[in-house]
Amino acid sequence: MGRIFEKRKYKMFARFDRMAKTFTRIGKEISIAVKLGGPNPDANPRLRAAIQNAKTHAMPKDRVEAAIKRACGKDAENLQEVVYEGYAPHGVALVIEAATDNPNRTVANIRSYFNKFGGSLATAGALEFMFQRKGVFKINPAGKPLDELELDLIDAGAEDVDVDDDEGVIIAYTDFEGFAKMQKTLEDKGIDVQSAELQRIPNTTITLSEEQMDDVAKLIERIEEDEDVQNVFHNIA
Repeated sequence: MGRIFEKRKYKMFARFDRMAKTFTRIGKEISIAVKLGGPNPDANPRLRAAIQNAKTHAMPKDRVEAAIKRACGKDAENLQEVVYEGYAPHGVALVIEAATDNPNRTVANIRSYFNKFGGSLATAGALEFMFQRKGVFKINPAGKPLDELELDLIDAGAEDVDVDDDEGVIIAYTDFEGFAKMQKTLEDKGIDVQSAELQRIPNTTITLSEEQMDDVAKLIERIEEDEDVQNVFHNIA
């Protein structure tokens, strides 16, 4: 009985830890969005996307409002967006997006992770050509016919549309420049957008064995644990 309780307690704490990290990441997204486009979500597409993602992850409304207020205050964190690129073991390309108030600290940490787990940090822009920045929208079909919904998404600027049967959502992709237009059009049409994110999609992918995947996963997991890291993208199939 004691072991079962300990396992349940461990899982509960692990879930809370993941949630706390997610809320911290979204809080930084909100802070940067406010810094770049102001606190009014109606006039700030990036802030609207951050708020939508907060709802998707069940972040309490008062925490979202507090994050916006904090970003407007004189004591707001001076966060900078920084992108790092490097190679994980077995030639896997990584692009890391960070939000930090101390780039020197962050780059030193990221370099140490690569060194420890058999990778190498690359110079800025070295791997940029291997990825495309895309807007990725997860949409609740809400019983709407797929053909009709696809036409609406194409009209809104979608370059590609996929169906994720496991999550029960439609995934629409748009180019980087069309992100704000796509978001606004979907809102105007009353389409239920569960999340809207800018992601880096690899142009080509590589396939790894299970053992190789374990090597890469150790590095990615360590990078994702860093409090300054927002997203990690790779080119694994």
